[in-house]
Amino acid sequence: MSYHPGYDPHRPALPASAPPASPGPYPPIAYPPAHIVVHAPPTSGLAVASLVLGILGVVGGWCLFGVPCLLAVVLGHVGLHDTRNDMKSGRGMAVAGLVLGYVFVAPMIMLTMMVFFGGLIGAATPSTTPSP
Repeated sequence: MSYHPGYDPHRPALPASAPPASPGPYPPIAYPPAHIVVHAPPTSGLAVASLVLGILGVVGGWCLFGVPCLLAVVLGHVGLHDTRNDMKSGRGMAVAGLVLGYVFVAPMIMLTMMVFFGGLIGAATPSTTPSP
């Protein structure tokens, strides 16, 4: 019988394909990158309505007597108040609706007043055409 250093007859032998007892440091585990999802705040419906009515007042307000422009101004101010605390977006649309409304509401009011008062003065003034 021969002597083998480190040989213990009571310990089972490792198979030939077994990994070494201390494999060393393990490679770092690569985790997938975290996906951060940020949801935008909802858009204020009043700001959208102000912008739409401001555009409608610019395009067809002359025949609608400035009503869309007045509504754009009112809804624009309410939309600005609605978007003040950043819980809703659309502040730019509210400002655009206000600008369109204010720029075109003054001429609309002037035209409406001229048509209205012109009609009243024309109806109240007696006709000066000679009778045959």
